[in-house]
Amino acid sequence: MPAMRRLALSLILPGLLLLAACASTGGNTMPPLTATANVQLDRFMGRWWVIANIPYFAENGKVATADVYTLRDDGRIDNVYAYRKAFDKPEKQMKGIATVVPGTNNAQWEIAFFFGLVKADLLVLEVAPDYSWALIGHPKRKMGWVFAREQAMDAAQYETLRAKFAAYGYDTSQFQRVPQFAEQSGQPGFQ
Repeated sequence: MPAMRRLALSLILPGLLLLAACASTGGNTMPPLTATANVQLDRFMGRWWVIANIPYFAENGKVATADVYTLRDDGRIDNVYAYRKAFDKPEKQMKGIATVVPGTNNAQWEIAFFFGLVKADLLVLEVAPDYSWALIGHPKRKMGWVFAREQAMDAAQYETLRAKFAAYGYDTSQFQRVPQFAEQSGQPGFQ
């Protein structure tokens, strides 16, 4: 096995094991969540700011985060997750490729990162009529995101959107806002 491949596997394998552990049901007896939104892919493409999420190892503690989606010629979607480790640190990126699951009204995506070694199913649960916000979920309800086109969202709108996750069987107390601006760091409700 070439040295680079061994190194890549030694760095990625612990993360994969942790992801598998996080994906366990943990006693959740609810049936898997399914996508119900009808997504117009051309309108969904572009930059989405991550207003809030259920923190997990890959995104926990990141600030000024956003997902950028670009439709490819082959029908798949480039996914660039942009983040900073701190506001005074440079922006970094993780790149993935998403495939829309046929027959889901473009609302269920299989996303692969790290050359396909890390995969996840994502569900577009709801999207605003004007595509100004979106609620993104996971079949096992272990991950969830509030996306918005604008980097800032007032507390009332955020609480309204967070509450919508309860109808999908989520424990909404797990959601935390992602600091998009330095003054949000350390504030109640923020990571």
